[in-house]
Amino acid sequence: MRHDQPDTNWPSNDRIAFSLAADGVGHLKLVRAAKLNALDPAMIEALLAAGTALHDMPGLRCLVLSGEGHAFCAGLDLASMAAGLADAGDLAARTHGNANAFQQMAMQFRKLPVPVVAAIHGACLGGGLQIAAGADIRIAAPDAKLSAMELRWGIVPDMGHFALWRGLVRPDLLRELTYTHREFSGEEALAMGFATHCDADPLARAMALATEIAAKSPTAIRAAKALFARSDDEATDAILLAEAIEQQRLIGSRNQIEAVASQMAKRPADFIDP
Repeated sequence: MRHDQPDTNWPSNDRIAFSLAADGVGHLKLVRAAKLNALDPAMIEALLAAGTALHDMPGLRCLVLSGEGHAFCAGLDLASMAAGLADAGDLAARTHGNANAFQQMAMQFRKLPVPVVAAIHGACLGGGLQIAAGADIRIAAPDAKLSAMELRWGIVPDMGHFALWRGLVRPDLLRELTYTHREFSGEEALAMGFATHCDADPLARAMALATEIAAKSPTAIRAAKALFARSDDEATDAILLAEAIEQQRLIGSRNQIEAVASQMAKRPADFIDP
């Protein structure tokens, strides 16, 4: 399936679109372009449903996350969310594992078993920035406009912001940008650790990188992502043991043998999906 062909099995809606290419690269796109892909209740519901569907999707090897139109995501649509914010319910309730629904929108991309590459252009503000934080890798346009803007509205970033940026952004810079909600560019994002790469065509760069990742052994890629997830929170001893267990599981497996054989024969690998 081509990148621009929709997945006919995907629930149709006017908030997100999805396609899955034959090489295993999925593309999840926010399509509320007229509202700069701002998060309203329907968008939140669609993103949560997408995360559930993607988690166990057969054939998915890498996911690209992008926004249609002039923005990646401009954050919460305050007009549509005003009533919901006033009565947000019990945010401390863990409705999605270790997260509430708002946190899950960003955390679900870290929880996916496959790598996620975000292509950031235009506005990437508030909740949009936190969703981007959930990706493994972020490609930002030089003139993208990013901001942790929640303090502007008298609230704090609460979609994983304080967990997801750890180890990526220098703590004092993260504090400054959170406290001031100052807007910064894609070039600044690269320098500060919010972006992995800066590119004038972030979607093309993200697709190329995802294609490269999808060509690797999918079992090894999934094992590496699982180990990265553990490395965020666990002690060194537990990480070392997890590395050994994953390695023992991979050595001698069908995909590991094929990885070696294809390299020796200088041919494309023929991997099977988990």
